[in-house]
Amino acid sequence: MIQEKSNKALEAFLHSAKENFTAFVESVDTGACRSAAELILASQAAGGRIHVTGIGKPGHVAAYAASLLASTGNPATFLHGTEAVHGSCGQLVAGDVVIAISNSGETSELKATVNAVHLNGCKVIAVTGNPESWLAKHAECTLLAGVREEGGPLNRAPRNSVNAEMLILQALSVVLQVEKDWTPEKYVKCHPGGKLGEIRENER
Repeated sequence: MIQEKSNKALEAFLHSAKENFTAFVESVDTGACRSAAELILASQAAGGRIHVTGIGKPGHVAAYAASLLASTGNPATFLHGTEAVHGSCGQLVAGDVVIAISNSGETSELKATVNAVHLNGCKVIAVTGNPESWLAKHAECTLLAGVREEGGPLNRAPRNSVNAEMLILQALSVVLQVEKDWTPEKYVKCHPGGKLGEIRENER
């Protein structure tokens, strides 16, 4: 049977998640989302592409974001946060845009990757919870994804910050999807399988 202290921890985390998520949604800088979208659209107009990178848990967020962007009209690839400086920057072409995710914005491995990205002639969109971080200061555009606390035991494992990172990137994907006039027919062409691949009659 689950211990009472576990039940209390669960309730406390859900309360924390609700408070932090609500506060973050209300604080989202929509202007920054538009600026990031404009940077990407300008790159695409010149033949550039999108890459998304991160270290640790943000790396998993990066993989999701790349997949989401790709399925909604904006081809994107995942750039491994550490392999980038061991050859994977070869997937970059000058003029591309790299979205770099780090809650602290101070992760040493990501600093090396961002430096390599700039060395390869690409621009960076930072997704970070720290507007004064190294990452924010070394990016052409910054999307803030800050939370007051992570929630859960120890208040260290990425939880609430991951929710914020995902939401801000989802918001960016919405702007880009509309700019690409992504219709149900176009969506199904990329996603023919599963229930999502079924176009309702009223969507034709």
